[in-house]
Amino acid sequence: MMRIDRQRAGIGVLMAVVSLALAVAGCGGPKDAGEVQAGGVDGARIAAGAPGEWLSTGRTYDEQRFSPLTQIDHDDVGTLGLAWSADLDTARGQEATPLMIDGTLYVSTAWSMVKAYDARSGKPLWSYDPEVPRETLVKACCDAVNRGVAAWGDRIFVGTLDGRLIALDRATGKAAWSVVTVDQSKNYTITGAPRVVGGMVLIGNGGAEFGARGYVTAYDAATGQQKWRFYTVPAQPGTEPNEPAYLKAAASTWFGDYWKQGGGGTVWDAMAYDPALDLLYIGVGNGSPWNQAYRSEGKGDNLYLSSIVAIKASTGQYAWHYQTTPGDSWDFTATQHIVLADLTIDGKPRKVLMQAPKNGFFYVLDRTNGKLLSAKNFVPVNWATGVDMATGRPIETPEARYYKTGKPFIGSPGATGAHSWQPMAFDPKSGLVFIPANLAAFPYIPETGWKPSKLGFNVGVDMGKAAMPAIPAVRDAAAAATTGALIAWDPVAQKERWRVAYKGPWNGGILATGGGLVFQGNATGEFAAYSTTDGRKLWSFATQTGVVAAPISYELDGEQYVAVLAGWGGVWALAPGVLIDKSGPNRNISRLLVFKLGAKGTLPSAPPFDKTPLDPPPSTASPAVIAAGGEHFARYCGVCHGDAAVGGSLVPDLRRSAVLNNAATWRQIAHDGALKDNGMVAFQSVMTPEEIETIRAYVIKRANEDKALENKALKNKPVGVR
Repeated sequence: MMRIDRQRAGIGVLMAVVSLALAVAGCGGPKDAGEVQAGGVDGARIAAGAPGEWLSTGRTYDEQRFSPLTQIDHDDVGTLGLAWSADLDTARGQEATPLMIDGTLYVSTAWSMVKAYDARSGKPLWSYDPEVPRETLVKACCDAVNRGVAAWGDRIFVGTLDGRLIALDRATGKAAWSVVTVDQSKNYTITGAPRVVGGMVLIGNGGAEFGARGYVTAYDAATGQQKWRFYTVPAQPGTEPNEPAYLKAAASTWFGDYWKQGGGGTVWDAMAYDPALDLLYIGVGNGSPWNQAYRSEGKGDNLYLSSIVAIKASTGQYAWHYQTTPGDSWDFTATQHIVLADLTIDGKPRKVLMQAPKNGFFYVLDRTNGKLLSAKNFVPVNWATGVDMATGRPIETPEARYYKTGKPFIGSPGATGAHSWQPMAFDPKSGLVFIPANLAAFPYIPETGWKPSKLGFNVGVDMGKAAMPAIPAVRDAAAAATTGALIAWDPVAQKERWRVAYKGPWNGGILATGGGLVFQGNATGEFAAYSTTDGRKLWSFATQTGVVAAPISYELDGEQYVAVLAGWGGVWALAPGVLIDKSGPNRNISRLLVFKLGAKGTLPSAPPFDKTPLDPPPSTASPAVIAAGGEHFARYCGVCHGDAAVGGSLVPDLRRSAVLNNAATWRQIAHDGALKDNGMVAFQSVMTPEEIETIRAYVIKRANEDKALENKALKNKPVGVR
């Protein structure tokens, strides 16, 4: 339903056309755009990873997210203070990892905007707005986020939510070229950070909840010309006579008319690269739809869904794969952060690949050939009892295949994953991996007679029946079982060494440093440093907003800095309804925060956090109308406006909306698209005005239920307790 963002109009379109606009907007050209560039970025420079730089989203090609800098350590981290901050003009989730190149910080923000700052002072240097059409948001599962940019030569590269890949001049922010990487008539998006290998920019896409077919593409960094494309799901049988052998092999693992919904398998985030082997490692996403009964007649492994796939980077040819979740039906993507390292296992040096995907198991593979070396669960798991080391396959519990049993399955982990997109980090000095873990279940309820739709979630499970009921005992039990943790994991011993427990899930990505520190922001509005050895909290800073992005560290003039984007958002901030405030009431205040030793900076006072009281009109619709509205809401509205219509802080809580009182205005917004430029698309292609009116009836009913619960809680509260 209503997707409203407070983002102010940008200047990027002018910047992309004439350099004069840089001066008009207060952003200078090359002469005054900041520090003179010391040199172009290339593969050797990224691979070498000079300690003071951060040239790629994972710092180096191995994606370890480890800074060797040691100035900030156990002894002095307590004096870490805010050096500078920069307010951002997008009130959406901030998920990007900044880059620091030759004295300049480059960061992408929500709506795929890119900004450059002087890394010492925070002076804004330039800003680029690709002007993503706001109605694109209906194609995005999880907010208008962007996870970062890439660098090569004298250019910065960004993927946009509407499926473009854009090259920008690093000194000025002026667009050099732009290519459309997806069929924009279909439900594709881009939220992940590009990588650049051998002068080729690599980019994937998202959309597996909406009917997409996944792939990753390589483009020439100089010209934008496509070099190769690697699909992760076979095409419709008989339609591609030159289909490569790896896809022909995959076709035997698919059944029915899977191609009609694309199949899924989108490569929406994780990549890593080994220059010595010339192997690019990609993480592949879930199936479209989730429910395998509707995707592939309930059978087959459905390669290469939920797999780690190795590709010859120079040619785009298949090398090997390992499938973490064959026949995935739980949204157990393998798109989570991939880390490369050299470890000694059973007394032998091994070149390994490590991943902690959504399904709850921590995998260690030989990255030369894909052989499974070990796999143990790092959180409680009930969909499988373990991984068979002889076959590499999970040992499933029969009840997990909900479409076969016809019964609901409360899966742990759930669809948000034991580990989602937030990057983990590896410290080669301690040998530990630090995982931002979610401990949250999900009710998988098979939907009878499911049919695909042009808009909304196409997952094949009954989201309406899975909505949280207005029953305090049920809500309290769900909240008690929903938590988060920072887990220090020994990948050789495959065991936990320590953990930091959090109130709720959806905490930030990780940075490990040579000073024996682990940095992480969290959902409670705190950015903290922990001891690598035992997890003791050594320092923290109140950010006024939840932090989901991963930090970086860099060095200039002999001083070490730590930088992180703050700004609550992403799927957990949008969808989980009554669980949304598990870590405490949160809101989005989007900023770039930069710290150094001895700094004394402060943030402006946070605005008051007040919610409009629940004051809905009476619920007069029939139970049948309300039930129909609940089904429509779950499919088309819940992903943004919250499970059971309990909204968060990023978009309107419809239970509190004044529009609830006006059927005509409700119809103009939801059916006609009156607010499409704010991200609230028209649903007239999939719902009639009468069906949209049933959603209003459902939200009114839910608002009255929750108002009654609030009134009861106030009545039972002891006198004098606030």
